[in-house]
Amino acid sequence: MLAGVRSGEWITRQRIAVYSIILICVTLGSVIALAAGREGLNDARGRPLGTDFSNVYAAGTHARAGDAAKAYEPAAQFAREKQIFGRNTLFFGWHYPPFFLLVAGALAALPYLWALVAYQLTTLTLYARAQWVLRPHKLALLTAIAFPAVLMNLTHGHNGFLTATLLGLGLWWLPTRPIIAGVLLGLLAYKPQFGVLIPLALVAGMHGRAFASATLTVLALAAVVMTLFGAEIWQAFIASATFTRQVVLEQGGTGFHKISTMFAWVRMWGGSIDQAYAAQLLVQLLAALLVWRLWRSPQSHEIKVAGLIVACLLGTPYMLDYDLMALAPAIALWVRAGLRDGFHDYEKSALAFAFIMPLFARMAAQHALLPVGVWSLLLLSALCFKRLRAG
Repeated sequence: MLAGVRSGEWITRQRIAVYSIILICVTLGSVIALAAGREGLNDARGRPLGTDFSNVYAAGTHARAGDAAKAYEPAAQFAREKQIFGRNTLFFGWHYPPFFLLVAGALAALPYLWALVAYQLTTLTLYARAQWVLRPHKLALLTAIAFPAVLMNLTHGHNGFLTATLLGLGLWWLPTRPIIAGVLLGLLAYKPQFGVLIPLALVAGMHGRAFASATLTVLALAAVVMTLFGAEIWQAFIASATFTRQVVLEQGGTGFHKISTMFAWVRMWGGSIDQAYAAQLLVQLLAALLVWRLWRSPQSHEIKVAGLIVACLLGTPYMLDYDLMALAPAIALWVRAGLRDGFHDYEKSALAFAFIMPLFARMAAQHALLPVGVWSLLLLSALCFKRLRAG
C-alpha cells in the first residue's frame, strides 16, 4: 500500500475521469437544490443565495448611492443587507480593499439574482479558459471543473474563480507576456493577502517588466478609486481593518474551521493569539525561503509557479476554504511538469489529496479538529523543498 502511495500508480486516467464526472454531478445537484429550495432571495435556511456574494452586492449599492465608505461600517452594511434580504438575514461583512468596489458597484446595477448568476458564470468561464491555457487537454479541463473548490465557490457566491484566473495566468505568462502578466497580478490587489510573496518571486526571477507593470496597474486602480469615491474611502478601509483583524481573524468570527491557515490551526487547538501569530510568522518565513530558492533555481517554470501559489496560500493568516480555488492552477501546472519530466516520489498522491481536500476540509476541521487544508499546503511545500534538494 505504501509503495502505491509513493508511486501514485493507483491514480489512473479512468479513475480520474469517473470521479471527475461524479464530482461535477454533485456540484450541479447542489446548485440545483439551492435554487429549487429558495424563497425569494434566500435559500431554504434563510441565508442569502450565494451567501458571501450578498456583502458584495450590498457594498455595491452603497457605492452606487454615493456613500461607498458605509460599506466599511459594520452597522451600515448590516442594515443594507437586512433591507435587501430581510430582517432575519445573517451579517456578511465587507473586508475588501476599495478596488473591489468597482466590480461591486457594476454588479449592483442588476437585480440581485441576475447579478449573482452573471458574476458566477463570467468568472467560472474565465477560470475554465485559464485552466485550458495552463494545460490544454480535455481530461485536464474536466478535472478543473470537477475540483471540489468549484462547488464551494458556486454555493457561496465567492470570487475564487477570479483569484485563480489572475494568479494562474499572471504567473504563467511572466516569461512570454510580462506586461499582461503584470497587469493581471496588479488586479490581484483586490485580494492583497495572496500577493505578499509575489514581488519576492519577481525580484528573484528578474521579471522587472512585469514588476513595473503590476505596480502601475495598482497605482492606476488607486487613482480611479480616489476619483470615483474620494480619498475618504481609504480612511474608511484602514479604520475597518481593526474590526477585521480582531473580530474576524483573532476571535474567529468567521469560524476557525473555515480558515485553512497556520494561524487558524493554532487558535482552533486552543493556542493564544500570540502563539498563533508566532506560528504563522514561522510559516511565512519558510514560505518566503521556498519562493526565493525556487525562483532562483533552474526548476521548470511550471514548478516555480505551482510552488509560489502554494507559498502564497501558506503565507497569509486569513484564507477561507473556498480560497483554496487558487490551488487549481498549481495542481494543473505541477501535473503538466510531472507528465513531461516525471513525478518525484509521493507527488501524485499528494496532488490527489490536495485536489479532493476542499470537499471535506471544513467538515474535518469542524467535527474532528483536523486542519487538513493547511496540512495539504505544508505537504506540497515540503515536496517543493524536496525537489530543490534533489536539484
